[in-house]
Amino acid sequence: MSIELKQILTIAQKEFWDRIRNRWVLAVTAIFIFFALVIAYFGASQQGVVGFSSIDLTIASLVSLAIYLVPLIALILGYDAIVGERERGSLDLLLALPVTRLELLLGKYLGLSAALTFSIVAGFGIVGVFLSYQIDLGALGQYASFIFSTLLMGMAFLSLSILISVMAANKTIASGAAIALWFLYVLIYDLILLGILVVTEGQWGGDLFPFLLLLNPADIFRILNIFSLEQVKTLYGLATVFPESLANPWLLNAAMLSWIAGPLGLAYWKFK
Repeated sequence: MSIELKQILTIAQKEFWDRIRNRWVLAVTAIFIFFALVIAYFGASQQGVVGFSSIDLTIASLVSLAIYLVPLIALILGYDAIVGERERGSLDLLLALPVTRLELLLGKYLGLSAALTFSIVAGFGIVGVFLSYQIDLGALGQYASFIFSTLLMGMAFLSLSILISVMAANKTIASGAAIALWFLYVLIYDLILLGILVVTEGQWGGDLFPFLLLLNPADIFRILNIFSLEQVKTLYGLATVFPESLANPWLLNAAMLSWIAGPLGLAYWKFK
């Protein structure tokens, strides 16, 4: 089956500019800038320090911010991508045009990914410009890696939101499923795993625990960033149960890419 790149880019361009015109992207960018600046300069205030302290502590604080905000924004951004078109009656019109279902799905995903990428890069990037005057090139590289991993996590949750949008019968169900998925992966998943370890006193699931963490893109993102920060990794329980052999950045990035491709492939299978 041939794929027309022009068709995909046309749909992607429309999705991106729709988000720009309704000021959604600009609002999210402003949120990222505000919270990132507050964390960068006041994150260590509980220790009596105001201002930038270290890149490790700054990234660790920004990781906590990103884990809550980015999945929620990605899920809200894409939950109505397909089901919204179906409810408006425009999906049949789109499919009547010389565009395949795969081209439509990829165009929607790429356009929404571009909007999310713009928000993350602009928001955290502006903060990075301010920090560049106080950190060396190596620390700046660490910060760039944090932004890149944030993009991967956002795209993974965007893939999940597209899958929800394809499977849901209406926008109400899709929005409820998106919020439920956010609660599961961001708030509940780790509590369940930790609860199992505590109740069984480590007798069950201990060896399996690191692999179960890979089933959560938010955990992959956290491990990817925290494990490389010597100042803070001992403060996170994940560092004590996740083996260094699995903390290879290439392996973790591959796992995150599978979270991007997997739900998107399932969405296409269902949509087809």
